[in-house]
Amino acid sequence: MDNRRVVVTGMGAITPLGNDVDTLWNNLIAGKNGIGPITLFDPEAFAVKIAAEVKDFDPKQYMEKAEIRRSDRNVQMGLAAAIQAVEDSGIEGHFDPERAGVYFGSGIGGIATFEDVFEKYLQKGPRFVSPYFIPMMIPNMCAGTIAIRYGMQGPALPAVSACASGTNALGEALRAIRHGYADVMISGGTEAAVTRSSVAGFIKMGALNQTDDVNRASLPFHKDRGGFVIGEGAGAMVLEEYEHAKARGAKIYAEFSGYGSTCDAYHMTAPDPEAKAGAKAIKDAWIESGCIDASRVYVNAHGTGTPLNDASETKALKIVFGDDAYKLKISSTKSMTGHMLGGTGAVEAIASVLAMNKGIIPPTIGLDEPDPECDLDYTPLKAKEAEVDCVLSTSLGFGGHNACVGFKKVSE
Repeated sequence: MDNRRVVVTGMGAITPLGNDVDTLWNNLIAGKNGIGPITLFDPEAFAVKIAAEVKDFDPKQYMEKAEIRRSDRNVQMGLAAAIQAVEDSGIEGHFDPERAGVYFGSGIGGIATFEDVFEKYLQKGPRFVSPYFIPMMIPNMCAGTIAIRYGMQGPALPAVSACASGTNALGEALRAIRHGYADVMISGGTEAAVTRSSVAGFIKMGALNQTDDVNRASLPFHKDRGGFVIGEGAGAMVLEEYEHAKARGAKIYAEFSGYGSTCDAYHMTAPDPEAKAGAKAIKDAWIESGCIDASRVYVNAHGTGTPLNDASETKALKIVFGDDAYKLKISSTKSMTGHMLGGTGAVEAIASVLAMNKGIIPPTIGLDEPDPECDLDYTPLKAKEAEVDCVLSTSLGFGGHNACVGFKKVSE
């Protein structure tokens, strides 16, 4: 059963740029900025007061009140994205439960729940800790909740690899289908970490841009970049074995064609400046995808806006593609969505597939003065039309985790 073809048949998204795939896409190509003042807690005492929050999300559209009360925001958003993807795909009722599963990533899990319950514990003591504390907090619960919703009894796991979580979840789901362990997988990532302790921790690391100017906060590949903007959100895909999808007449967005996963084995938070392991993850996904012409490849870069990441990622692309790296179409949609941590890879995979299907490359907004060290075509300021046959989406996480997924147009 090795090397069975895998396709994308459904997509869903809850993001700072909209709570469905169409709204997300329209705002991406319009260059809309999803960053704004923090409203999920009072940031007065914090050096950072802006984030890329999800707006107007109503979990009651997807869950009963009792289910909402016993679930963290990351699970609510992840389940919502999964429900959208399932509805988009029409897969419900068309799979063997034992041949269907869920791989869903979260870098942090229920940190808002942890904060709230621990505060209550400190104020009132252990008798007042919620019986739902542990299941609401643990990062596997989104995968479990989705599997329960749809009765999927095959493999169900979280990917927990920091900022690479969503991309690793997708890649491992690809392998589960490709190598015969499942026919259908719901996969993606979610994160809801715009919280007091999370933001404070990232500030103390020096990871976040501390400007109050929302238009100068997330500046991937810019000479003045000074850190990332924390965001939240979720993305989900329904993945199917190709013949399974064809047999039921499913619409197919793309073939999921490649995956690379490596580790720098270098530093807890900093990327390896030599970028060798990151380059290998990208190369593995590209070679598996079988796309030769770099001029017809779009790369949705990790592009966080941190000084080390953007330079290292640029170097990785040059290692893989050589002089042809200058032919690539590249952009960082984090310039608009901020960094959704464990959710970002899944949302960016969706953006990549849509870029290929629509023939439009989303922009890197704010990129009016690129860093000379970052000298590739990052689609500055405005979206542009371009026909591509293959897309790559990269994610690089703390711990040295590197992941890259590749998609291409479906051929018979």
